Amino acid sequence: MQAGLDDAFALVADRFKRPEVRQRARACLGGLLSGLERKNGWSLAEYAGEATPDGMQRLFNAAKWDVDGVRDDIRTYLMRYLGEPDGVLVGDDTGFAKQGTRSAGMQRQYTGTLGKVTNCQIGVFLGYASSRGRAVLDRELYLPRDSWIARPDRCASAHVPEQVGFATKPQLLQAMIGRALAAGVPFGWVTADEAYGDNGPLRRYLEDQQISYVFAVSRAHQIATGVGKVRADVMAVKVPKSGWQRLSCGPGAKGERRYDWALIATDSPARRLLIRRSLSNPRDLAFYLCHTPRPVPLQRLVEVAGARWTIEESFQTGKNEAAFDQYQVRLYTAWYRYITLAMLALAFLAVTRAVLSAAPVPPAGTSQLIEMSANEIRRLFALLTRPPISRSHILHWSRWRRRHQARSRQSHYQRQHLKDR
Repeated sequence: MQAGLDDAFALVADRFKRPEVRQRARACLGGLLSGLERKNGWSLAEYAGEATPDGMQRLFNAAKWDVDGVRDDIRTYLMRYLGEPDGVLVGDDTGFAKQGTRSAGMQRQYTGTLGKVTNCQIGVFLGYASSRGRAVLDRELYLPRDSWIARPDRCASAHVPEQVGFATKPQLLQAMIGRALAAGVPFGWVTADEAYGDNGPLRRYLEDQQISYVFAVSRAHQIATGVGKVRADVMAVKVPKSGWQRLSCGPGAKGERRYDWALIATDSPARRLLIRRSLSNPRDLAFYLCHTPRPVPLQRLVEVAGARWTIEESFQTGKNEAAFDQYQVRLYTAWYRYITLAMLALAFLAVTRAVLSAAPVPPAGTSQLIEMSANEIRRLFALLTRPPISRSHILHWSRWRRRHQARSRQSHYQRQHLKDR
């Protein structure tokens, strides 16, 4: 496994011009996949055998390396093992709950990750799903207009480049899809939830590019028909009993994910409304707007709709196994650097899983083992590659942490004392 990670890192090594930065990035990658309880600048530096966190923090904040080049190399690496002509690009955003107000993009905002309004950053991501596996290809940090873009002083303090302007989440996703197109990523579909499906400019961009999509849309979405615009949920009421077909949109943790599905024509032969109905609760409906320049079987539309959940699985794996959300960086560029290295760690897990899954399958009934999961791969990696324990190193870091915490506490007391005067 160590050799596999070395091979993955070798693909991006030239993006780090100085050898000490390159070595630290490789050590950081190992730390992200380790068994550390928390994976931040301090713990990653301790795991790497360094005496202080200064070097690891420089890796994220100030060291010179090509972060977008690493992103492009990750994409190439993933396509070598996961790429298929009928692959699916999956867009979604996720929240990173953090404290304070100084981190780039931080504000109280709604995040579906936690299902509420909270203090957080929002990252927009582009995932990729094929029969070989799934992973994350690209990332963008969402900067709110009023609290960030309209505040040049605040942007300057977080080192947001002056040329960065406001972009909605659908616009960020469109930019990432454009990069995937320019890079020749093999895919046949794009899917995303209703926050993106309800966005007309994004849909028109894909239609202009002749790209097929299956976007979730809200129940109030206006569907263009031969008799005018009709709400999606109103159209669902008119589906006859014979208009529903029971199909699986893919395997889940507890078996096939079966629903009843109906496909309804619109005013365009390339655009149709797909409706999903729960088997246990027929009132539970979901709606998808489909655009296909050429006729496509219903089963394939259903599978693409089901592929939308793969990015949720990637977020969960990224946070649980590659420490997507454990960073303690504030600067705009530092967020991209940390997340990109975490994406490389996640890509390594996805590729390793794909390679292992491609191995010959034992005859039916002879194996009592399920396929390797990303969790199990990361756990084995952590146990098989952990560095030797040094008592002096452990005690050194204990003293360093307590000394730093004592200084922080003293500074806090001094500030509090000045406020009370």
